[in-house]
Amino acid sequence: MRSLIINLSPKISIRRKMPAKDIYHDAVKNALIKDDWTITADPYRIKYKDAELFADLAAEKPIAAERSGHKIVVEIKSFLSPSPMRDFEIALGQYILYRNLINLTEPEYQIYLAIKDSIYVNLFERDSIKDITKINKLLLIVVDMEQEEILQWIN
Repeated sequence: MRSLIINLSPKISIRRKMPAKDIYHDAVKNALIKDDWTITADPYRIKYKDAELFADLAAEKPIAAERSGHKIVVEIKSFLSPSPMRDFEIALGQYILYRNLINLTEPEYQIYLAIKDSIYVNLFERDSIKDITKINKLLLIVVDMEQEEILQWIN
């Protein structure tokens, strides 16, 4: 866990625990930069009423005809546990929660789940996962973590 210290006054501060970076964090960040994205937050703070959460990254890419460009939030998942289906359950729940909170606070952002290419092939290409992904409108970024390159955007 990383710590964030917020000073409220010279004598008072609050220590908040920030989630540890995913093992693929830097590879995904570098892949986005290589794809001409500008990282605007690392991590991206999601604050709504009494809820405060942190997604891994926020990025922006200018679009020639549009001043504001395209804005995304990226949640990175490694799927390292012995049960990829359990990892998927957790990732799906977190994705939906983040998406809903972002829609309430900054609807100009789209949230993407970034995954390793082998996870996409071995898990996300399964018919059951494809159906769940489609029903829940998961947006995916498939990344070659070794080459730090985006292989596919799935909308």
